[in-house]
Amino acid sequence: MIPFPCTYGKRVSFAHKLTAVILALFLLAPSARAAHAPGDSALCSILYEAQTGTVLYSKNPDTPRLIASVTKVMTAVVVLENCDPGEEVTIKPEWANVEGSSMYVVPGDTYTVKELLYGMIIVSGNDAATALACHCAGSVMAFADMMNAKAAELAMTGSSFENPHGLDGKNQYSTARDIAKLTVYAMKNPVFAEICATKKVTVHGVTLYNHNKLLDMYEGVVGVKTGYTEAAGRTLVSCAHVDGMSLICVTLCDGSDWKDHMALFDWARSSYELVEAVTQQKEIRKVPVISGTREQLPVAPERSSRLLVKKGQKVSVEASLRHFVYAPMTKGSKAGTAYITVDGKVADTVDLVYAEDAELDMSVPLTCWERIKWAWYRANEYSSYNWIYPGV
Repeated sequence: MIPFPCTYGKRVSFAHKLTAVILALFLLAPSARAAHAPGDSALCSILYEAQTGTVLYSKNPDTPRLIASVTKVMTAVVVLENCDPGEEVTIKPEWANVEGSSMYVVPGDTYTVKELLYGMIIVSGNDAATALACHCAGSVMAFADMMNAKAAELAMTGSSFENPHGLDGKNQYSTARDIAKLTVYAMKNPVFAEICATKKVTVHGVTLYNHNKLLDMYEGVVGVKTGYTEAAGRTLVSCAHVDGMSLICVTLCDGSDWKDHMALFDWARSSYELVEAVTQQKEIRKVPVISGTREQLPVAPERSSRLLVKKGQKVSVEASLRHFVYAPMTKGSKAGTAYITVDGKVADTVDLVYAEDAELDMSVPLTCWERIKWAWYRANEYSSYNWIYPGV
């Protein structure tokens, strides 16, 4: 409670009241700001939780911008889906003379696709990107067509590619949201994930050091790619596995990108948590079985439900199930529904299924009362009752 200034035994003046209000607003302001995401210096940005598909923060996320060497994430995806990492590539002179950053491939020397991917991702080699594109598609133009086809497949509606390295071009652009989509997809490829998390590697006797400083600056960061041209400014996409979350951050034209990414990661960790409300195939209850070879039948969720919620929100699960079942009952058949709520509002529903079979026991005759219950059951086959699952 804020101690308002007062005058004991005297009437409080308007000046005192005004001072009290100003003081209260001043003292409350920091805690109010803490509830909101920190600002960033980027023209366009997005913070995305990959497992739940939740956008936590964004600024101009759908504005097309030059993206510089962040382009190479798409290049790597297309190459890995069309070439084997062990394939050999003999370097042509024209591939080695591309302007901009380089891994300094040697014309006439032979590299594997994976070695060139290291050079393209870790030190942002434009020569490596060109060599990979021409090896994969025969030419830069043909490879750009493959990049655009992949962008369409991933619903990257604000993107266009005309080269594999990211040098400025009229038809070379993307958006923060599209890059986040692409990165989520790319990180599912184990070779890509391995390469972008590598801090240093030696290729043909030359040690390459990763340009992504966040790998050393922030615990949990596992990639992904830096970029810069004078027209694009500094571009950065990063991925961090922290507190059970998989966070993807993209900033375009950001002079303080390292700082901004770390601040957004910190804010997400302090504001959100990933809750596994129900776990696939984990038994949550047993339902009585009549006339079966077993007395009870375990029930489990058909799939897991993971929710990203603000810290302090209440997550609960309510299961709608039948009072009992008659054998036979088949494993995997629907038993009911689990309703997952966040602060009382339904956020997800999951089918509940029988985890095992329940065969009919022909040696157990139905009693008169059981026959009555059977008739009632058949007449009200979908009758159920609600049960609060205590596991959350």
